[in-house]
Amino acid sequence: MRPTHLLIAFAALALQGSCGTSTESGLLGYAEGEYVLVASPFAGNLQLLSVARGDAVEAGARLFAIEQDMEAAAHREAEQRLRAAQARLANLQAAQRPDQQDAVLAQRREAEAARRLSATQLDRDRALFEQGHIARSRLDEAEAALRRDEARVAEVEAQIRLARSSIGRNEELAVAGAEVEAAAAVLAQAAWRLAQKTLHAPEAGRVHDTFFVAGEWVPAGRPVVSLLPPANIKLRFYVPEPVLSQVQIGQTLTATCDGCPEPVPATVSYVSTEAEYTPPIIYSRESRAKLVFRAEARPSPEAAARLKPGQPVEILLTAR
Repeated sequence: MRPTHLLIAFAALALQGSCGTSTESGLLGYAEGEYVLVASPFAGNLQLLSVARGDAVEAGARLFAIEQDMEAAAHREAEQRLRAAQARLANLQAAQRPDQQDAVLAQRREAEAARRLSATQLDRDRALFEQGHIARSRLDEAEAALRRDEARVAEVEAQIRLARSSIGRNEELAVAGAEVEAAAAVLAQAAWRLAQKTLHAPEAGRVHDTFFVAGEWVPAGRPVVSLLPPANIKLRFYVPEPVLSQVQIGQTLTATCDGCPEPVPATVSYVSTEAEYTPPIIYSRESRAKLVFRAEARPSPEAAARLKPGQPVEILLTAR
Protein backbone atom coordinates (compact mmCIF):
# COMPACT_ATOMS: atom_id res chain seq x y z
CA MET A 1 0.00 0.00 0.00
CA ARG A 2 1.29 3.49 -0.85
CA PRO A 3 2.31 5.79 2.00
CA THR A 4 -0.51 8.25 1.15
CA HIS A 5 -3.14 5.51 1.35
CA LEU A 6 -1.69 4.35 4.67
CA LEU A 7 -2.03 7.87 6.12
CA ILE A 8 -5.66 8.12 5.01
CA ALA A 9 -6.48 4.73 6.47
CA PHE A 10 -4.81 5.53 9.80
CA ALA A 11 -6.61 8.91 9.88
CA ALA A 12 -9.95 7.23 9.25
CA LEU A 13 -9.37 4.73 12.06
CA ALA A 14 -8.30 7.46 14.47
CA LEU A 15 -11.29 9.66 13.67
CA GLN A 16 -13.69 6.76 14.03
CA GLY A 17 -12.20 5.89 17.39
CA SER A 18 -11.82 9.31 18.97
CA CYS A 19 -14.16 11.76 17.19
CA GLY A 20 -17.34 9.84 16.69
CA THR A 21 -20.64 11.56 16.88
CA SER A 22 -22.04 9.60 19.81
CA THR A 23 -21.09 7.69 22.88
CA GLU A 24 -22.90 5.06 24.84
CA SER A 25 -24.59 7.71 26.95
CA GLY A 26 -25.07 10.69 24.62
CA LEU A 27 -24.07 12.72 21.59
CA LEU A 28 -20.75 14.48 21.28
CA GLY A 29 -20.55 18.18 20.53
CA TYR A 30 -18.84 21.37 21.57
CA ALA A 31 -19.59 24.91 22.71
CA GLU A 32 -19.43 27.60 20.06
CA GLY A 33 -19.39 31.38 20.42
CA GLU A 34 -20.93 34.02 18.17
CA TYR A 35 -18.62 36.98 18.70
CA VAL A 36 -19.68 40.62 18.50
CA LEU A 37 -17.03 42.54 16.56
CA VAL A 38 -17.05 46.21 17.59
CA ALA A 39 -15.69 48.61 14.97
CA SER A 40 -15.89 52.27 14.02
CA PRO A 41 -17.09 53.17 10.51
CA PHE A 42 -14.41 55.87 10.40
CA ALA A 43 -10.64 55.51 10.33
CA GLY A 44 -8.20 57.15 12.72
CA ASN A 45 -5.53 56.62 15.36
CA LEU A 46 -6.59 54.60 18.37
CA GLN A 47 -6.35 57.09 21.22
CA LEU A 48 -7.74 54.97 24.04
CA LEU A 49 -8.31 51.27 24.62
CA SER A 50 -10.33 50.88 27.82
CA VAL A 51 -10.49 47.07 28.01
CA ALA A 52 -8.22 44.06 27.84
CA ARG A 53 -8.69 40.40 27.02
CA GLY A 54 -10.79 38.59 29.57
CA ASP A 55 -12.43 41.72 31.01
CA ALA A 56 -16.10 41.49 31.88
CA VAL A 57 -17.96 44.58 30.67
CA GLU A 58 -21.47 45.83 31.21
CA ALA A 59 -23.75 47.07 28.45
CA GLY A 60 -22.85 50.66 27.56
CA ALA A 61 -19.31 50.47 28.96
CA ARG A 62 -16.72 52.37 26.91
CA LEU A 63 -14.49 50.05 24.91
CA PHE A 64 -12.22 52.34 22.89
CA ALA A 65 -11.94 55.80 21.38
CA ILE A 66 -10.47 56.89 18.06
CA GLU A 67 -9.09 60.38 17.44
CA GLN A 68 -12.02 62.74 16.95
CA ASP A 69 -10.60 66.27 16.64
CA MET A 70 -12.05 66.83 13.17
CA GLU A 71 -15.42 65.38 14.11
CA ALA A 72 -15.57 67.51 17.27
CA ALA A 73 -14.74 70.65 15.26
CA ALA A 74 -17.41 69.79 12.67
CA HIS A 75 -19.91 69.30 15.48
CA ARG A 76 -19.12 72.74 16.95
CA GLU A 77 -19.46 74.33 13.52
CA ALA A 78 -22.83 72.65 12.98
CA GLU A 79 -24.01 73.90 16.37
CA GLN A 80 -23.09 77.49 15.52
CA ARG A 81 -24.77 77.28 12.12
CA LEU A 82 -27.95 76.00 13.75
CA ARG A 83 -27.91 78.84 16.28
CA ALA A 84 -27.45 81.38 13.47
CA ALA A 85 -30.36 79.91 11.49
CA GLN A 86 -32.57 79.93 14.58
CA ALA A 87 -31.66 83.55 15.28
CA ARG A 88 -32.59 84.58 11.71
CA LEU A 89 -35.93 82.82 12.00
CA ALA A 90 -36.63 84.38 15.40
CA ASN A 91 -35.81 87.82 14.02
CA LEU A 92 -38.26 87.38 11.14
CA GLN A 93 -40.94 86.05 13.48
CA ALA A 94 -40.52 88.93 15.95
CA ALA A 95 -42.52 92.15 15.84
CA GLN A 96 -41.01 95.65 15.68
CA ARG A 97 -38.98 96.89 18.63
CA PRO A 98 -40.91 98.25 21.66
CA ASP A 99 -39.80 101.83 21.03
CA GLN A 100 -41.08 101.62 17.44
CA GLN A 101 -44.42 100.30 18.71
CA ASP A 102 -44.59 103.13 21.27
CA ALA A 103 -44.15 105.69 18.48
CA VAL A 104 -47.03 104.22 16.50
CA LEU A 105 -49.27 104.18 19.59
CA ALA A 106 -48.52 107.86 20.11
CA GLN A 107 -49.54 108.53 16.52
CA ARG A 108 -52.84 106.77 17.17
CA ARG A 109 -53.56 108.97 20.18
CA GLU A 110 -52.82 112.05 18.10
CA ALA A 111 -55.07 110.84 15.26
CA GLU A 112 -57.93 110.03 17.63
CA ALA A 113 -57.68 113.49 19.21
CA ALA A 114 -57.80 115.10 15.75
CA ARG A 115 -60.84 113.01 14.85
CA ARG A 116 -62.69 114.06 18.01
CA LEU A 117 -61.91 117.69 17.30
CA SER A 118 -63.14 117.37 13.70
CA ALA A 119 -66.35 115.69 14.88
CA THR A 120 -67.01 118.49 17.38
CA GLN A 121 -66.32 121.13 14.75
CA LEU A 122 -68.67 119.43 12.32
CA ASP A 123 -71.49 119.43 14.89
CA ARG A 124 -71.00 123.17 15.44
CA ASP A 125 -70.87 124.01 11.75
CA ARG A 126 -73.96 121.91 11.05
CA ALA A 127 -75.89 123.85 13.71
CA LEU A 128 -74.66 127.19 12.34
CA PHE A 129 -75.53 126.15 8.78
CA GLU A 130 -79.06 125.24 9.82
CA GLN A 131 -79.38 128.67 11.44
CA GLY A 132 -78.09 130.31 8.26
CA HIS A 133 -74.95 131.77 9.81
CA ILE A 134 -72.39 129.99 7.56
CA ALA A 135 -72.22 128.96 3.95
CA ARG A 136 -72.59 125.42 2.64
CA SER A 137 -68.97 125.36 1.60
CA ARG A 138 -67.82 125.70 5.19
CA LEU A 139 -70.00 122.77 6.25
CA ASP A 140 -68.53 120.71 3.44
CA GLU A 141 -65.03 121.59 4.67
CA ALA A 142 -65.90 120.37 8.18
CA GLU A 143 -67.29 117.08 6.86
CA ALA A 144 -64.15 116.54 4.72
CA ALA A 145 -61.89 117.23 7.74
CA LEU A 146 -63.74 114.59 9.78
CA ARG A 147 -63.40 112.01 7.01
CA ARG A 148 -59.69 112.87 6.74
CA ASP A 149 -59.11 112.36 10.46
CA GLU A 150 -61.09 109.10 10.49
CA ALA A 151 -58.92 107.82 7.63
CA ARG A 152 -55.84 108.83 9.58
CA VAL A 153 -57.04 106.80 12.59
CA ALA A 154 -57.64 103.76 10.38
CA GLU A 155 -54.16 104.17 8.90
CA VAL A 156 -52.53 104.28 12.32
CA GLU A 157 -54.52 101.20 13.44
CA ALA A 158 -53.13 99.31 10.44
CA GLN A 159 -49.61 100.44 11.36
CA ILE A 160 -50.12 99.13 14.90
CA ARG A 161 -51.21 95.71 13.62
CA LEU A 162 -48.19 95.65 11.35
CA ALA A 163 -45.86 96.63 14.20
CA ARG A 164 -47.21 93.80 16.35
CA SER A 165 -46.90 91.13 13.65
CA SER A 166 -43.68 89.47 12.45
CA ILE A 167 -41.49 91.57 10.24
CA GLY A 168 -40.86 88.72 7.77
CA ARG A 169 -43.15 87.83 4.91
CA ASN A 170 -44.58 84.33 4.66
CA GLU A 171 -42.08 83.34 1.99
CA GLU A 172 -39.18 84.63 4.08
CA LEU A 173 -40.44 82.75 7.13
CA ALA A 174 -40.74 79.54 5.11
CA VAL A 175 -37.17 79.86 3.82
CA ALA A 176 -35.83 80.60 7.30
CA GLY A 177 -37.70 77.62 8.75
CA ALA A 178 -36.24 75.33 6.09
CA GLU A 179 -32.75 76.63 6.88
CA VAL A 180 -33.27 75.77 10.55
CA GLU A 181 -34.36 72.23 9.67
CA ALA A 182 -31.39 71.76 7.35
CA ALA A 183 -28.96 73.03 10.00
CA ALA A 184 -30.50 70.70 12.58
CA ALA A 185 -30.05 67.75 10.21
CA VAL A 186 -26.39 68.67 9.64
CA LEU A 187 -25.89 68.88 13.41
CA ALA A 188 -27.45 65.43 13.86
CA GLN A 189 -25.08 63.99 11.26
CA ALA A 190 -22.09 65.64 12.93
CA ALA A 191 -23.18 64.31 16.32
CA TRP A 192 -23.52 60.80 14.90
CA ARG A 193 -20.04 60.93 13.34
CA LEU A 194 -18.58 62.16 16.62
CA ALA A 195 -20.33 59.40 18.57
CA GLN A 196 -18.95 56.75 16.19
CA LYS A 197 -15.43 57.62 17.31
CA THR A 198 -16.13 56.40 20.86
CA LEU A 199 -17.52 52.88 20.91
CA HIS A 200 -19.40 51.26 23.80
CA ALA A 201 -20.38 47.70 24.54
CA PRO A 202 -23.72 46.94 22.85
CA GLU A 203 -24.47 44.37 25.57
CA ALA A 204 -22.85 42.81 28.60
CA GLY A 205 -20.23 40.17 27.96
CA ARG A 206 -16.58 39.27 28.17
CA VAL A 207 -13.82 40.73 26.03
CA HIS A 208 -12.57 37.85 23.90
CA ASP A 209 -9.80 39.71 22.10
CA THR A 210 -8.42 43.13 21.13
CA PHE A 211 -6.82 43.68 17.73
CA PHE A 212 -5.03 47.03 18.08
CA VAL A 213 -3.04 48.91 20.71
CA ALA A 214 -3.28 52.62 21.52
CA GLY A 215 -1.51 54.75 18.91
CA GLU A 216 -2.07 52.40 15.99
CA TRP A 217 -3.96 53.44 12.88
CA VAL A 218 -7.34 51.73 12.67
CA PRO A 219 -8.85 51.44 9.18
CA ALA A 220 -12.52 52.22 8.77
CA GLY A 221 -14.73 49.29 9.66
CA ARG A 222 -11.90 47.20 11.13
CA PRO A 223 -12.90 45.56 14.46
CA VAL A 224 -10.94 46.73 17.48
CA VAL A 225 -12.61 44.61 20.17
CA SER A 226 -14.49 41.32 20.03
CA LEU A 227 -17.07 40.58 22.70
CA LEU A 228 -18.73 37.34 23.66
CA PRO A 229 -22.07 37.89 25.41
CA PRO A 230 -23.24 34.82 27.37
CA ALA A 231 -26.38 34.67 25.25
CA ASN A 232 -24.19 34.15 22.16
CA ILE A 233 -22.78 30.83 23.36
CA LYS A 234 -24.47 27.83 21.80
CA LEU A 235 -23.97 24.09 21.68
CA ARG A 236 -23.28 22.38 18.37
CA PHE A 237 -23.63 18.63 18.09
CA TYR A 238 -24.27 16.00 15.43
CA VAL A 239 -27.21 13.62 15.42
CA PRO A 240 -26.97 10.21 13.67
CA GLU A 241 -29.88 9.36 11.41
CA PRO A 242 -31.31 6.67 13.75
CA VAL A 243 -31.59 9.23 16.55
CA LEU A 244 -32.81 12.14 14.39
CA SER A 245 -36.48 11.59 15.19
CA GLN A 246 -35.72 12.16 18.88
CA VAL A 247 -34.44 15.72 18.32
CA GLN A 248 -36.84 18.56 17.53
CA ILE A 249 -36.65 22.34 17.72
CA GLY A 250 -37.80 23.56 21.13
CA GLN A 251 -36.85 20.33 22.85
CA THR A 252 -34.95 20.59 26.13
CA LEU A 253 -31.73 18.70 26.72
CA THR A 254 -28.76 18.78 29.03
CA ALA A 255 -25.05 18.94 28.35
CA THR A 256 -22.18 17.80 30.52
CA CYS A 257 -18.56 18.76 30.26
CA ASP A 258 -15.30 18.07 32.05
CA GLY A 259 -15.13 20.21 35.17
CA CYS A 260 -18.77 21.34 34.98
CA PRO A 261 -20.21 21.13 38.52
CA GLU A 262 -23.67 20.30 37.16
CA PRO A 263 -25.35 19.62 33.81
CA VAL A 264 -26.11 22.60 31.59
CA PRO A 265 -29.74 22.80 30.41
CA ALA A 266 -30.35 23.96 26.85
CA THR A 267 -33.07 24.18 24.23
CA VAL A 268 -32.71 22.89 20.67
CA SER A 269 -32.78 25.89 18.33
CA TYR A 270 -31.74 24.38 14.99
CA VAL A 271 -31.72 21.03 13.24
CA SER A 272 -30.20 20.81 9.78
CA THR A 273 -32.39 19.50 6.98
CA GLU A 274 -29.40 18.06 5.12
CA ALA A 275 -27.06 15.29 6.13
CA GLU A 276 -23.31 15.85 6.29
CA TYR A 277 -20.14 14.01 7.16
CA THR A 278 -18.47 14.14 10.52
CA PRO A 279 -15.63 13.64 11.05
CA PRO A 280 -14.52 15.38 7.83
CA ILE A 281 -15.15 13.51 4.61
CA ILE A 282 -12.78 10.61 3.92
CA TYR A 283 -13.67 8.96 0.69
CA SER A 284 -14.01 5.35 1.73
CA ARG A 285 -16.95 2.97 1.75
CA GLU A 286 -17.08 2.88 5.56
CA SER A 287 -17.00 6.66 6.19
CA ARG A 288 -19.67 7.41 3.57
CA ALA A 289 -22.13 5.51 5.71
CA LYS A 290 -21.57 7.86 8.65
CA LEU A 291 -23.94 10.65 7.68
CA VAL A 292 -25.22 12.83 10.51
CA PHE A 293 -27.37 15.94 10.93
CA ARG A 294 -25.99 19.07 12.53
CA ALA A 295 -28.03 20.52 15.39
CA GLU A 296 -27.70 23.49 17.74
CA ALA A 297 -29.03 24.20 21.22
CA ARG A 298 -29.12 27.41 23.23
CA PRO A 299 -28.46 27.34 26.98
CA SER A 300 -29.66 30.16 29.17
CA PRO A 301 -27.18 33.06 29.53
CA GLU A 302 -26.56 32.08 33.15
CA ALA A 303 -25.77 28.48 32.20
CA ALA A 304 -23.80 29.50 29.10
CA ALA A 305 -21.45 31.56 31.27
CA ARG A 306 -20.01 28.25 32.55
CA LEU A 307 -18.97 27.18 29.04
CA LYS A 308 -15.99 28.14 26.90
CA PRO A 309 -16.07 28.22 23.08
CA GLY A 310 -14.49 25.04 21.73
CA GLN A 311 -15.09 23.11 24.95
CA PRO A 312 -16.25 19.53 24.25
CA VAL A 313 -19.63 18.60 25.69
CA GLU A 314 -21.78 15.51 25.82
CA ILE A 315 -25.43 16.00 24.91
CA LEU A 316 -28.02 14.02 26.85
CA LEU A 317 -31.46 13.95 25.28
CA THR A 318 -34.42 14.15 27.61
CA ALA A 319 -37.70 12.36 27.07
CA ARG A 320 -40.25 14.31 25.04
